[in-house]
Amino acid sequence: MSTAELHTLTGAYALHALPDSERHEFERHLDDCEACAQEVRELSATAARLGLAVSVQPPHELRARVLREITAVRQESPAHARGSSARDERSGRAGRWSAYALAACVAAAAAFGGIAVWQNQVAQDARHEADHAQRQSEQLAQVLSAPDARTSSGELAGGARGTVVVSQSRDRAVFLASGMARPPGGKVYQLWFNDSGTMRSAGLMNPSATDGAVLLDGPVDGASGMGITVEPAGGSERPTSDPVALMDFPA
Repeated sequence: MSTAELHTLTGAYALHALPDSERHEFERHLDDCEACAQEVRELSATAARLGLAVSVQPPHELRARVLREITAVRQESPAHARGSSARDERSGRAGRWSAYALAACVAAAAAFGGIAVWQNQVAQDARHEADHAQRQSEQLAQVLSAPDARTSSGELAGGARGTVVVSQSRDRAVFLASGMARPPGGKVYQLWFNDSGTMRSAGLMNPSATDGAVLLDGPVDGASGMGITVEPAGGSERPTSDPVALMDFPA
């Protein structure tokens, strides 16, 4: 298989959907491709969330909630019970138990209905994340395997190393980091396009990942390079700190 084809197998590998021959070949590819390894880790985590979403157990407080609903059902008075025949008494007990059962069913249905809605929302969120990660993976692979892809590498602060890959035909860029220190608490690394001295946001890096590949958010659109700053969580409209790295795009 070509390298471009291998780049597109991250989703199938994360879901254990590859035949043995392709799986072995892809695992050899993972040893040399940190970008695919990072995508596999992210897709595997998303798949695990999907599995949890469909195997959620009823909450522990469900039994107590049902018992509270039962106690709220009005019972017949003792005087009425004493004046009833044996048959009426049996009928009354059956009616009360039916009322109890009805209250329990209503409470349980309400509880499980809430669980179903929550499970559905979690599953939808996880599917959205998986779809987004797959699209990002495919776009990243397209840039890395583009015939006109050009690379530029350099040393970053603290001994880290960065590589930027630019494809003019795709009008996109990828940043690959190795050994970057984690940002301070409540902070995040933000990427920027350098448009002739004006910095244009290109997205955020995962604060928990110090190695990996990031598809810059938006077109290259003639930018001459990129920068990285430390910003508050959620990012900033404009850089608020000195850059920790500045890199020129390859010619």
